[in-house]
Amino acid sequence: MFGTSAGLASADPAGGTPGAQRNPAAQRTVQSFDFDTGNAAFEVVYPALQQQERTAISRDGSDITLIVDYGMLLEISWFDSIAPYHDTAVGIYSNLGRRPAAERTTRNRNIAVLYASYRVFTARIPQATAAWRSMMTSVGLDPDDHQENTRTAIGLGNLAARHVMETRYHDGMNRLGDEGGSQQAPYADYTGYEPVNTAYELRDPSRWQPALVPRGDGTFEVQKFATPQMRLVTPFTYDEPGRFHVPPPVDSNYHNRRAYKQQVDEVLASSAGLTDRQKMAAEMFGDKFVALAEVPGTAAIKAGHLDVQGFVQFIATIEIALFDTTIVVWNEKTRYDSVRPFSAIRYLYGDTPVTAWGGPGKGTVDDITGNQWQSYLPVTNHPEYPSGSTAACYAYAQAARLFLGSDTIGISLPRKAGSSHIEPGVTPAKDLTLTYDTWTDYAAACGQSRVWAGVHFPSAVKASSRLGPQFGTRAYEFVQRHIDPRRTK
Repeated sequence: MFGTSAGLASADPAGGTPGAQRNPAAQRTVQSFDFDTGNAAFEVVYPALQQQERTAISRDGSDITLIVDYGMLLEISWFDSIAPYHDTAVGIYSNLGRRPAAERTTRNRNIAVLYASYRVFTARIPQATAAWRSMMTSVGLDPDDHQENTRTAIGLGNLAARHVMETRYHDGMNRLGDEGGSQQAPYADYTGYEPVNTAYELRDPSRWQPALVPRGDGTFEVQKFATPQMRLVTPFTYDEPGRFHVPPPVDSNYHNRRAYKQQVDEVLASSAGLTDRQKMAAEMFGDKFVALAEVPGTAAIKAGHLDVQGFVQFIATIEIALFDTTIVVWNEKTRYDSVRPFSAIRYLYGDTPVTAWGGPGKGTVDDITGNQWQSYLPVTNHPEYPSGSTAACYAYAQAARLFLGSDTIGISLPRKAGSSHIEPGVTPAKDLTLTYDTWTDYAAACGQSRVWAGVHFPSAVKASSRLGPQFGTRAYEFVQRHIDPRRTK
């Protein structure tokens, strides 16, 4: 899906020289990417990132806070690096001036994007440096060109990346492991969060319980709340996440027994009625790389006829929407610390048989107990309410509608028989296609998929669908002001 065009790198008109001109080894590995017509962000950077995503960032593609954080550093550096090649744009974290009209070429934008990407990747994901160097040499660029200036595309890319990272390094996310007063691992929690429940004892059936997660070697590990400090991170489009709220998850209060049981039974009914189409949608939306980058990004490029400049402006809008949404979601998750379906089902049904999906390849069964029930997708490592995925999808959809000027999108995703990751060789029973005609459809399916997956209650999806869109609007207005600062602030 990441197509390339024929062509090789050649001299940078702005005074810099891509590495192919003085690096014979790089020249020999040049592939068919056309710097004059292509989109390096989508055709070169994303494929390189895809190859590392499961080991470098997120083991299963579901850690939304880490994914949006890496994406923010990367994609804001893109925006800043090519702003000088626009008539009016000013970077978000740097004002690197304006290059002459003759230099405002697709070639220079692509070069700047690639160098910005390389600097972010090597700084933030150094364990994959060999892969990032290969990304550069494969298109004839010299990864060892560290020039920083506002005269060349190489210099602009390097400089923009440094400015973005330096500005965000101590914004509350603890990327370097040095926030909170002590030296820790990168992204470690410094807020002192401790779950009320343990993986072995449900002391409060209203509150989040860490799951026991199989390692794949016969052993298990206990979940930890992923980056609870996300709620303290500096946003782009507002000052204080506490000004945004979702209603309390009253149905997850076990003292409200009728409502508590009703939402548990809704999840069980969804589990029992899973179709192949729902399973494949749940898997697609469960992988945040796919659901929040690959699939909608491809569709947006096609629908909006976006070149590299248009795509960079679009994806910066999307990334800010996702980032600011996630901060608020994490603030609310921390505030409510709400129970996941698997814990509530075990609490209510225990050793009583339930009718539900019985596990990979077993279909719907009626001879498993509440204690044996499992969600279709692995449960993620943070409290249930609200749904981060749902809020993010609704924020994405709103930002995309505003940027592209239309709700129409036309996403069509073929899925081969047996291609499921959860039920390989079994699901789907025959080829099918997931189709979403509008951004509205895409966001709605994303939210509902979390119930199909068994990891959220319907109330979390409903609340999150109302929370997310405002951040799409905020992000769009924010980026438009950076594209044209003459707009009313």
